[in-house]
Amino acid sequence: MGTFQLKESTHPKVEGPLVVVIMDGVGVSPRHEGNALVQAQTPTLKRLQEQHCTTILQAHGHAVGMPSNKDMGNSEVGHNTLGAGRVFDQGAKLVEEAIKSGQISQAPVWKEIMGHCRQHGTPLHLIGLLSDGNVHSHIEHLFYLLKEANKENIEEVYIHILLDGRDVAPQSAHEFIQNTEDVLAQINKQAKRRYKIASGGGRMKITMDRYGANWKMVEDGWKTHVCGEGQHFSSALDALSHFRQQEPNICDQDIPAFIISEDEKAVGPIHDGAAVIGFNFRGDRMLELCQAFEAEHFESFKRTNPPQVLFAGMTLYDGDTHTPGKYLVSPPEIESTFGELLAERGRRQFACSETQKYGHVTYFWNGNRSAKFSPKLESYQEIPSLNSPFDEHPEMRAAQITEHILRESQKQPFDFARINYANGDMVGHTGNFEATIKAVEALDHNLHVLVENILAQQGALIITADHGNAEEMYHFDGPEFSPRKNALGQIVPKTSHSLNPVPCLICLPQKLRSTFKLKHLEHRGLANIASTAAMLMGYTPPEIYEPSLLECISA
Repeated sequence: MGTFQLKESTHPKVEGPLVVVIMDGVGVSPRHEGNALVQAQTPTLKRLQEQHCTTILQAHGHAVGMPSNKDMGNSEVGHNTLGAGRVFDQGAKLVEEAIKSGQISQAPVWKEIMGHCRQHGTPLHLIGLLSDGNVHSHIEHLFYLLKEANKENIEEVYIHILLDGRDVAPQSAHEFIQNTEDVLAQINKQAKRRYKIASGGGRMKITMDRYGANWKMVEDGWKTHVCGEGQHFSSALDALSHFRQQEPNICDQDIPAFIISEDEKAVGPIHDGAAVIGFNFRGDRMLELCQAFEAEHFESFKRTNPPQVLFAGMTLYDGDTHTPGKYLVSPPEIESTFGELLAERGRRQFACSETQKYGHVTYFWNGNRSAKFSPKLESYQEIPSLNSPFDEHPEMRAAQITEHILRESQKQPFDFARINYANGDMVGHTGNFEATIKAVEALDHNLHVLVENILAQQGALIITADHGNAEEMYHFDGPEFSPRKNALGQIVPKTSHSLNPVPCLICLPQKLRSTFKLKHLEHRGLANIASTAAMLMGYTPPEIYEPSLLECISA
């Protein structure tokens, strides 16, 4: 056993299974307008709030290891924090600190890449999400790399941009592209400099697939960035203008792939000998691209003319598979997660979600670890996500998740489970308000089925979320918080996460409802969930964990 352990306590505990339910993307907002949670019919959530311990938790900013409280939470940092029981500096903050300290420019991998480009006379390519959303990337990190490459006398740099519209305003790409062009123009004033945007497309069209849900996106990205195949334009702004003229309301994340060309030739396809850096700091939507560049044996799609390149990521995206092989900033080392400590106690665990969030209840929950702590004690179930747009099927795979966890609780009873219902987040990201209402209603129905069954087994549930989204689907401007409208007077949908807190409902069997009450805490966040779960399972959590949300009020 490690240094930190779950120790037996003397207070009452849950006899049946304990289930942590993550309602992905479901926050709490006082506003009714643009709030799918309050406009949906949610009899189960309302009843549970009346009958059980209910509070709200911070799920953004410092509470989940982000640089400031202006930074939204996201599924990665949320599940890291839930599973770790305490707060770690996360991707955005790690990179920010590495930039401030000069760690990146002194990192061996950065020096290797710079030396490689100078020695071979080959360009540096940068691929990533172009926005300041600070969920997957930040544009200032890209600007830093560009300026450092210039200082290192790298003559050619090509950027392959992925447009956001999801963690930022739906049609804000022109601002980020123009800011990037301004930085490139300053660098290009020097002799022997060719710094250009080479290709791009929306993040939900190319490259940024995750969990193997749609490898066609990655294949299309490969053809765009690597092969220089696709529709040609003189600039990224021209491409954006063209696609918006074709479809005025198109979200940036859905912009088709494009190539920047000169004299009818792509300006910067990726050839042998080049160096490539994925500048996203979050791993889930970069892992497949890493595999495409790094895997010797690769079968997910046919790589046309795979170039031999020196590849690196901004951070280590997967510690177990060591992906990518080279990276600029080391991730936090998260040990003694709740899952690890439960495995050491010999407790049986179950994790389940659909593809879109499967890695969150496994890899991220376990502290950026893909492997199980105990294959004999842990069972993971992935429900394949639908390939159709999420707002066309807002119920997603919630019913199948519920079915699997209830079946598992009977077939091979577990002591602890964590599941993720992706509806609120994935449908919320589409900006389709009516569909998101239906998504929340589907979630509420499944909660009814799940809660009744688990409580009947004398189990308990902790129902919470990893961040907000569905509760704030409009942009609000000015002191009066008026919904933002476009030139046609239409409300501009908000497709990003929010800064709102998230609900936390602790549902106990009847015999324990008079045993526990909410503890007075100055701050309540996602990090308090692990200790709360430990307490309900009859353990005293380790001192490194944030305290339980509950206290025992009976002997």
